[in-house]
Amino acid sequence: MQTLEQKFAVLIYDRVSAYASRYPDKNSSERTQYGSMAHKLPILVYTSGLTQALAFVESRGNPAQHSLLEDLAQVTAECDKPHYLELSRNSGLQDYVYLTRKTLIALKWFKRFAQSVLEVDATANDKTGGTNAS
Repeated sequence: MQTLEQKFAVLIYDRVSAYASRYPDKNSSERTQYGSMAHKLPILVYTSGLTQALAFVESRGNPAQHSLLEDLAQVTAECDKPHYLELSRNSGLQDYVYLTRKTLIALKWFKRFAQSVLEVDATANDKTGGTNAS
């Protein structure tokens, strides 16, 4: 039986690898934007809370970052992005805390694979503006 960490590692590696295959140019803005948000989103969740962080990324209208949200929804909640966003807004406290915890575990793996698979580091500039979610 796999732990949640192991399960997420496999699922996220597959998703990030598939994303990298769609954008093989290591310097493409899509890879940079996806990877850059993978680095920034955990900090946004910690500082602003899950719902506000997800709403912020959703509001940006950036296709690469929307792909990250879709991948995050599939991995953490096994649903599509709209349902995941709804879960973050409407869950009771216990479910919200669990969803936040699962999301942060998943984001750790997205961040690691953004570095190793997409070759995007934490200092990458996604050229889409700041990340102040307040």
